[in-house]
Amino acid sequence: MNEVNKNAVILVATVSTLTVIGGLFIAQVTVHTSFFSILGLIIAIVCFVNTEIALYILIIAMLLGPQFVAGGGSEIATVRGRELTLRMDDFLLLVIGASWFAKTAIKKELGLFLRTPLNKPIAYYFIACIVSTMLGVMMGRVKPAAGFFFVMKYFEYFIIYFMAVNHLREKRQIERFLLTMLFVCFVVCIIGMMQIPSGVRVSAPFEGKVGEPNTLGGYLVLMLSLVLGLILTRGLPRFRTFLYILVPIILIVLAATLSRSSWLSLIPMVLALLYFSKRKMAVIIPLLIVLIFSPLILPKTVIDRALYTIAQPKEAGQIQVGKLRIDTSTSARLETWKKVLLKDWVNHIFLGYGVTGYTFVDAQFPRVLAETGILGFATFVILLTAIFKSSVAAYRNTTDPLFSGISLGHLTGFFALIAHAIGANTFIIVRIMEPFWFLTAMVVMIPKIES
Repeated sequence: MNEVNKNAVILVATVSTLTVIGGLFIAQVTVHTSFFSILGLIIAIVCFVNTEIALYILIIAMLLGPQFVAGGGSEIATVRGRELTLRMDDFLLLVIGASWFAKTAIKKELGLFLRTPLNKPIAYYFIACIVSTMLGVMMGRVKPAAGFFFVMKYFEYFIIYFMAVNHLREKRQIERFLLTMLFVCFVVCIIGMMQIPSGVRVSAPFEGKVGEPNTLGGYLVLMLSLVLGLILTRGLPRFRTFLYILVPIILIVLAATLSRSSWLSLIPMVLALLYFSKRKMAVIIPLLIVLIFSPLILPKTVIDRALYTIAQPKEAGQIQVGKLRIDTSTSARLETWKKVLLKDWVNHIFLGYGVTGYTFVDAQFPRVLAETGILGFATFVILLTAIFKSSVAAYRNTTDPLFSGISLGHLTGFFALIAHAIGANTFIIVRIMEPFWFLTAMVVMIPKIES
């Protein structure tokens, strides 16, 4: 009885203290701050009790969470032409991550970082970015606050990876998470189709006044790879109709993004499907039909956008190859590659300029080289290689149709994103990387779950 009374007293005292602190806090802040603080506390408690719910919330927020630019014109907000964009899932990830760390600290048997083939490559790349940025700060090339926040922004999706691998334990979990991701993709596509009549390039939901069609294009190519992988392996037989409906919807919205980098990434995706798929005719026949009828069914805006690369009227800044003139956008990217590789990179060969220490580069590979040098670039390639090997191993060693579909979709999507990264910062775009790293966690856990 005394023990019960003692626990009751402690509980009442704790609740009373938190209530008083909460009341004082609410009295000093705005209604919006109070609302989001209470909401964050509720989410933290829910996530502490049930990590799976937290992961569902994150999956939904990946593409359907609003975003905004931080800080107006502050040094953190704008650095060398780039802006620090914050989104709802950034805050959710902070709250959920804190709850997860607290839970693993209390329940030590859960473990903080499950051992996987990607742990060391992730650590190597992370350390390379930190060291190069710290050196950039000491040499005056990087503003400390900006460098810190951008590095943290780059690596927040790794938290999703570690949370997922620590939680995934059975096939039914993976199926539920997968269906949630596909449903979110369907909602994103419906919202995108609603933008088409306006005549603007379609972008992801809730991106503010200026959208990023290239970001949406990269995400859609990744999801298209996943859907095709599941169709070819018959991975979700109960939802086959939904998958078949999702393919043309994704293609329509992808075309409406007018993102040439995303369209280009379809080529390695299809080639990877042809190479790895065991049902090659199921790829070849639809592909031939699409190629034959695409000139008849593609909108004029899509055809004009594709031809714009070599058909833009003469303007300053175009690169000329023989009699062909490359459009200014593509020319600017090619000039950036040339400038980084042949001029600026050699000034800081080993560790680069540091994250945010170099001018804005809208291409992943020269950006990594410029910001982190040869050491950072090498660790980045090591990480990509480890992802590829894990995906191939999961696909070739599994006999389960669902796992085959996920690993095939992830594998072909990986090749697509490599191509997409030629003209975009694909592997640091959170709206692409968050779903990619969640899928990567699924693929990495397939051998463990099957064994």
